[in-house]
Amino acid sequence: MTTPATLTTDEARTRLHELTVIDVRTPGEYAGGHLPGALNIPLDRIRRALPDIRQATDRGDVLVVCASGARSANACKILAENGVTAATLSGGTGAWAADGHGLHRPQGASRATWGMERQVRLTAGVIVLLGLLLGLVVHPAFQLVSAGIAGGLVFSALTGTCGMAAMLARLPHNRPRAADLDDTLAALRSR
Repeated sequence: MTTPATLTTDEARTRLHELTVIDVRTPGEYAGGHLPGALNIPLDRIRRALPDIRQATDRGDVLVVCASGARSANACKILAENGVTAATLSGGTGAWAADGHGLHRPQGASRATWGMERQVRLTAGVIVLLGLLLGLVVHPAFQLVSAGIAGGLVFSALTGTCGMAAMLARLPHNRPRAADLDDTLAALRSR
């Protein structure tokens, strides 16, 4: 494979026609806008897609993208552990759009799901406020809930992982339907 571990948005744009682009965000995030031609295989389904991604690398280079680059880096690590080489997009779709490159939005996308980072911020904020409120009204020990969320956020920042995002990704609105994933894998095989 001749693709470096990370491509800038301009490098990816010039090579887009020759790359197999895999978007590892949730289906809702993907529907909100993705790189043209990108296929949606959420991070938690990447292992299921390994044989098809491996075949795609036989035909050319693979670029893995997400919102900011963290999930795609994790996906590239999983792929590398399984003998599959792939590159990631520096800054993800956020950088792609910020650099003035267009995002594809499928027709008929019924709703725009919030990005995972926004879902995490909302959930963490609600839990912290609830812990503080219950600590004032019911019992001070409930403030430990807020402390636990704060500790989780610090851990997330230090490690580049997010347990809350992993849990939120399992919610029904963030999960692909089995038929959608099967269709995506069929499209990947036919490229």
